[in-house]
Amino acid sequence: MTDTHPAIRVSEIFGPTIQGEGVLIGLPTVFVRTGGCDYRCSWCDSLHAVDRQFRHEWEMMSSDAVWQNVVALSGGRPLMVSLSGGNPAIQPFGALIKRGHDEGYRFALETQGSVVREWFAELDVLVLSPKPPSSEMRADWATIEACFQAAQDKPQVVLKLVVFDENDYAFAKEAAARFPRLPVYLQPGNHTPPHPGNENAPVDVDGIMKRMEWLVDSVTRDRWFEARVLPQLHVMLWGNKRGV
Repeated sequence: MTDTHPAIRVSEIFGPTIQGEGVLIGLPTVFVRTGGCDYRCSWCDSLHAVDRQFRHEWEMMSSDAVWQNVVALSGGRPLMVSLSGGNPAIQPFGALIKRGHDEGYRFALETQGSVVREWFAELDVLVLSPKPPSSEMRADWATIEACFQAAQDKPQVVLKLVVFDENDYAFAKEAAARFPRLPVYLQPGNHTPPHPGNENAPVDVDGIMKRMEWLVDSVTRDRWFEARVLPQLHVMLWGNKRGV
């Protein structure tokens, strides 16, 4: 690792599997999940990549080492690489994205919009996911706007909002109003996230689907026809299992 190619803090690299949510739902993907986050959402479903008590499981890796893992998992066939976390915007991904693009891979990143990076403009897809009131975090609209500006209209930029209740729904509508150019994806929240050490923790699928039905009813009632309501497909298929 050098100053020009600093290390990336990695929680796990896995795939190929399908992207389970948002604009790329169903697309075969390799995931690079980073360790560390500047938020601590009340309903976080990836605490193993957030809470510092699990930092002994994280590994500092060079861009080249991360890339070799991606190539091995994909069998050298270009596909979408999802940069996730934690908050992946904390990590130095510029060199990895350039390396991957040179070999035909594409890159998507999802972030709450709390950290701005120049290399956002090098992504293929940037998912801005401001955290709603139920997360007990506060969205910084000015920084989220700066993230959008950093993308420079180069990647596809979308909004993805997790919705648990009426307050979250109102927040999602506010976010959409602030960024009227961006496609909006709404996702019912999983109120049964796993403890980091128990990937077999049960999921209340019926409860999640009832929340999704309520969300569909809400957008149709309000004639919010621009919004797309989607489930977390990986939760429907595999529950809280990691690495899928």
